[in-house]
Order: sequence, then structure tokens, then C-alpha cells
Amino acid sequence: MRLHSLTAAALVTTMLVAGCDDSNKTIGEPVLPNKNPFPSTYQVPASSALLIQGANLLTGTNQQLDNTDLVVENGLITAIGKDLQIPEGATVIDASGKWLTPGLIDVHSHMGVYPAPETSNHSDGNEMTSPVTAEVWAEHSVWPGDPQFEKALAGGVTTVQILPGSGNLIGGRGVTLKNVPSITVQGMKFPDAPYSLKMACGENPKRVYGSRNQLPSTRMGNMAGYRNAWIEATAYKKSWDDYVTGVEAGEDLDPPTRNLRLETLMGVLDGEIRIHNHCYKVDEMAQMVDMSKEFGYKIAAFHHAVEAYKAAPILAEENICGVMWADWWGFKQEAFDMVRENIALVDYANACAIIHSDDPIQVQRLNQETAKAMSAGRRMGLDISRAKAIGWATLNPAISLGLDKQIGSLEIGKNADLVLWTADPLSVYSHAEKVWIDGALRFDREDSSVQPTRDFNLGIVNAQESRP
Repeated sequence: MRLHSLTAAALVTTMLVAGCDDSNKTIGEPVLPNKNPFPSTYQVPASSALLIQGANLLTGTNQQLDNTDLVVENGLITAIGKDLQIPEGATVIDASGKWLTPGLIDVHSHMGVYPAPETSNHSDGNEMTSPVTAEVWAEHSVWPGDPQFEKALAGGVTTVQILPGSGNLIGGRGVTLKNVPSITVQGMKFPDAPYSLKMACGENPKRVYGSRNQLPSTRMGNMAGYRNAWIEATAYKKSWDDYVTGVEAGEDLDPPTRNLRLETLMGVLDGEIRIHNHCYKVDEMAQMVDMSKEFGYKIAAFHHAVEAYKAAPILAEENICGVMWADWWGFKQEAFDMVRENIALVDYANACAIIHSDDPIQVQRLNQETAKAMSAGRRMGLDISRAKAIGWATLNPAISLGLDKQIGSLEIGKNADLVLWTADPLSVYSHAEKVWIDGALRFDREDSSVQPTRDFNLGIVNAQESRP
């Protein structure tokens, strides 16, 4: 009993001393949400060094280097030049007369969320239950077994951004994937790639929700819907900023109640999540830029930007990429005012021009789509080289994703995402012969053992092969 009394007295004394002496106060750490609760499990596979000899390189940085060697070690490009020495244990490829480019990047894909076979139970790309669904993440709908991924790989596509659909004003987070086989989406996620937020202007959201007699049913309703969401997000951000400031000052505070929808929008306001905005028309692009300035965030890219040629000076001034098709147009009213020179004109204005697919067939031939856009610009008198045009499918997409320090060009120190083409890649007669991702050979047109197929195909492929 006496021992207990002494212990209690000692505790009281300790508490009193701590209360009188601020120097003994322990300042707590703010309890913040986990910003990456679904981390990538992808790891660069081990592979031997690689020497590609005598290829014609289109670097993605507006350079063409003919009859040039490239060395890969530990998944990175380590040397580019003439007559390079063979690293110890290296695989050597004679690429004389062939062409080498960075891996192609598609920044607007719905593979995995609208997979093949196209059935209603697989339609997981649009959470059209509210005009603002920033709380949903495309990666939670991605089916890694989608056979479309392997078809894109055979077309030289090494990186894809998977986005939600465009039925909502704010449709949710997009995710950047490496085009590698995996049974989980975490095994495909590009490590530490910034998340994106899909927004949509124009006809789609007003059509979807107008048919339900709710806001938005007009373009002015669209704008009001966005602004209401950003007003809420601004207040939510302030609540977290105040909480962090208070805890760091020694206050005993409970964290704000988490809200997944506002958490994503706060990530945009904090500059951590990049906006990729479906927006066809120049007037709406200008309004979206004004709104971004009202709430203090940046727009990374306007997608399906059919009128980007009109907006080119705005895109250049605001450092916003225009993500475009080579020649799709006219399938709805907002897609009518298109010109085939769209991509070339955006590039001519020194803005960031990007080719994209939004389609499981076009993603298989982004090189040909790029060639069409280049040819349209040349026909109007613009001097566009192959070295310039290939950047529309490589470095510029990487810039829009915030990954241009890692991928998108053939430069020393960058990830060895490479495509060896049988001929000029901007020719309809060219095929991707070999595709490497992080220096590991992922596709070889000449070797059936390096032509990956998804599990879903296996029984179908075997059944077809057994037919008389």
C-alpha cells in the first residue's frame, strides 16, 4: 500500500512540474490522411545490359541521330553515341537500318475500366451518380486482365494514363500505369507518379444530368457546379491547414473529419494532383483557365481539344498541354469546328501538343496517328520534322503527366522505355519490332515467347488453335 502511495505522489509531482515548465511540453505530430494507401508494387525487373547498335534515333527532344548506338544498364539509358563499347555481359542488337524511339505514351485511355470484351458488367469507367465524384479512383475499376493492354504494347505503347469517363463535371482520379502484365493494378502502377483529376466541360455532363432534371443541364450549370465544388474544397483545405498549424504550435486538436471527395480536390489545390480536363471548345477552355485562377490551381492539359488551334496562344501562355486527335471530328456539335492541322498549329504556337487515342484501336497505332498530324501540318506549309512530331507521342505526354524527368525521351539517366521499329515509325509500313520497359524486353514481334497475353485469352487462344 505504501508503494502505491509513493507512486501516486511521484506521478502528481511530475504532472505539476510539467504543467509549470513549458520546455517539457511535447509538441504532437499532425495526424494526416495516407495520401497513397494503394502503393505501387511494381519493381524494375533484373535484366542484362543492352547495346543497340547503328539505329536511327528519334530522341523525343527534336533530334534525329542516325546510325547511333544506345546502351542500357540497370533499367536506365547510360550512353548514346557512335561505336560504343559493349558492356560486360550485354545483349547486343544490330539495329542497322531500323529506328529507335522512346516508348509511346497515351495520356487518355480507358483500357481496364472499359475493357474487352465490352459487356455491361465490365462498364466501370463512369460513376454517374452525382455530377461531382472526385472520391472515386479509376484504378479501383481497372481490370489488369484486359486484353487491350497487350495490343497497345504491340503498338509500342509503354505508359498509359487511365481516366474515368466524361459523364460528370468531376469524374474522379486517373492513374498512370506501366504497360506490363500483372494480376493486380498495383503491379502496373507507375511508382510515385502524380495522380490526375478528370474534369469534363461541355455537352456530356449537361446531357447526363439535364436528362434527370438536375444541375447541370446547361453550360452555365456546369460552371456553377465546378465552382461550388471548389468552394467546398477551399474550406476543407483551410480546416486541415488550420489543424496542422495548431498542432505544430502545441495545441491539442482533433483532425477534421475526412471527406474523400474533398480530399482529392484539396490535393489539386495543394499542387499534388494534376487536372486533365476533357474540353473541346476554346471559349470553355478560357473559362476553365479563369476558374483555375479564381481558386488557385493549375490545369495540366485540355483533352479532346478540337478547337485547340484557336486556343493555342492561351495554351502557350498558361503552360497547358493540348491533347488532341489527328482527325476525329463531327460526332457531336462541340466536335464540329475542327481542322486536321490542329496539332501542328498548337505546336507552331510553341504550346505543348499531344496526340492521344481515347480508343482501344487508335492506341495500337499512335505512331500512324502522329504521322497523319505531321502530314497535315506539312501540307499547310509548316516545316515539321519526324524528330519534332515523335515528341507529340513521347516527351510532351510525359510533361503533362509530370513524368518528363523519367520517361518520354532518349536521354542518359532516363528510364529505358524503348521501341525498335522495323522502319520509319511514322510510316504505315512500320511495326514495333521490340519494346522494352525499364530495360526489360516486354515484346518481340519475332519471338512468340515474348508476346504476352492476358490470362483471359488463354482458353480462347487454345480453342482457336485446336480448330480443324
